Amino acid sequence: MSPAEIRQVIIDILAKIAPDEDLSNLDDEKPFREQMELDSMDFLDIVMELRKLYRIQIPEEDYHNLVTMDSTVTYLTPRLKDA
Repeated sequence: MSPAEIRQVIIDILAKIAPDEDLSNLDDEKPFREQMELDSMDFLDIVMELRKLYRIQIPEEDYHNLVTMDSTVTYLTPRLKDA
């Protein structure tokens, strides 16, 4: 899976979690929580959706890698290369 495809997957997951948010102007370098009204449960929903869709385990100590779009794509690229 390419970084662009992973980015789209994350956009799709965010659209499910926060359907009222405008994701068209998402800044890939700013934390999701600064741009959207996400709480800790929403964040866990992102992790759970990735687990459900791709059977990927994201340990809690790696959650800091999922703060921005850029960091999320960078973290997931090697893990989803065969997806």
